[in-house]
Amino acid sequence: MKTVKVGLLGLGTVGGGTVDILTNTLPEIERRLGQKIEVTIIAVRDLTRARPVDTTGIIMTDNTQEVVNHPDVDIVVELMGGTALAKTLLETAIKNGKHIVTANKALIAEHGNSIFALAKQHNVVVNYEAAVAGGIPVIKAVREGLAANKIEWVAGIINGTGNYILTEMKKPGADFAKVLKVAQELGYAEADPTFDVEGIDAAHKLTILASIAFGIELQFNKVYTEGISKISADDIRFAQQLGYEIKHLGVASRAENGFSLRVHPTLVPKDVLIANVNGVMNAVMVKGNHVGPTMYYGPGAGAGPTASSVVADIIDIIRWQNQPQEDQVPALGFISNQLESAPVVSIDEIQTSYYIRCFAKDNSGVLAKVSSIFAQFDISIELLHQEPSSEKPDDATLVMITNSIKETKINEALGALAELEEIDGEIQRIRVETLN
Repeated sequence: MKTVKVGLLGLGTVGGGTVDILTNTLPEIERRLGQKIEVTIIAVRDLTRARPVDTTGIIMTDNTQEVVNHPDVDIVVELMGGTALAKTLLETAIKNGKHIVTANKALIAEHGNSIFALAKQHNVVVNYEAAVAGGIPVIKAVREGLAANKIEWVAGIINGTGNYILTEMKKPGADFAKVLKVAQELGYAEADPTFDVEGIDAAHKLTILASIAFGIELQFNKVYTEGISKISADDIRFAQQLGYEIKHLGVASRAENGFSLRVHPTLVPKDVLIANVNGVMNAVMVKGNHVGPTMYYGPGAGAGPTASSVVADIIDIIRWQNQPQEDQVPALGFISNQLESAPVVSIDEIQTSYYIRCFAKDNSGVLAKVSSIFAQFDISIELLHQEPSSEKPDDATLVMITNSIKETKINEALGALAELEEIDGEIQRIRVETLN
């Protein structure tokens, strides 16, 4: 029985999980493959640190070049994170004829176009299932399972930290700052939570999902990104009263003149499955023209779930490596010369409904003025809620859901609304998605 040899770059949480699976599930894997898998060498930053798994019999090094240049290594697994060094190392490994597995969403989103082109040139495979949604096999589902469909849109809760924060903010007395602090104490959020709460992590993942869904080049720098730090507990309460939940979604969809790629807080109707995904869990909805809406749910991070995807990618490479390149599944699901360099439209071009919340002086005639301004821009108010403000005794809180309109229209209307002397303070605006 042939032995396939693997080299790891990094032995943190996911690296430890990967070694654990390859050690403890090896007989089952060998039954699936008819081949053995052996972890030969692992590169770590500090050779003196304690390891999360038993590494007896494995070469340990603090020199990453030893892994990518090791003559016996067939597959390099990159789990170190970052982009600059990781890109250099993977390019070296590819040029050495080694297949690649990575969980590095930033690397794929920002440099995947060139990495996949280099891999094709050297007839090797680059797999990246663990880069999006951890243990959920959503890359394979969209790229292969839905290959008979023209994908209309993809919408996902693809960052567990943000979803945990919004879930906990439903509890009485909770606000963003308090919940973020708890998330950091529990290890769900980093000391600097910017990547998670401002949507950068989700934007990396959405870039990848959009590419495999639509057959377009990876275009991370064109994703509109908006975080959740301005969402209040009142917004969540009002949304629920109106029949919605607030989720931090990544949404990729076809537009009139290209594609829309955006990450932002979103009101989702309560009767849509993804609205009920709570805590640190992830979920991705995909609508195909034949199958309709489908949803993929599960843990988006952690040693076991993410390592599960890593090992599945290793297994796929071993199954594919003896096939001609033209018979292998393309990295992004489409033959590379068929990938479109399609335009990503501005956020101003999208059309959706909007949740609006503002403080207004509790005087007669104010609602009429607000309605008049919206009417000037052909915007109708489909739902309206008004109640006394607990923050400002002389004000009322107005909450509205509009009809579906272009973003430019709502921006113009809110600009005019802000000029009313009866409107007090900033106006909150959150997009609404029905996902049907």
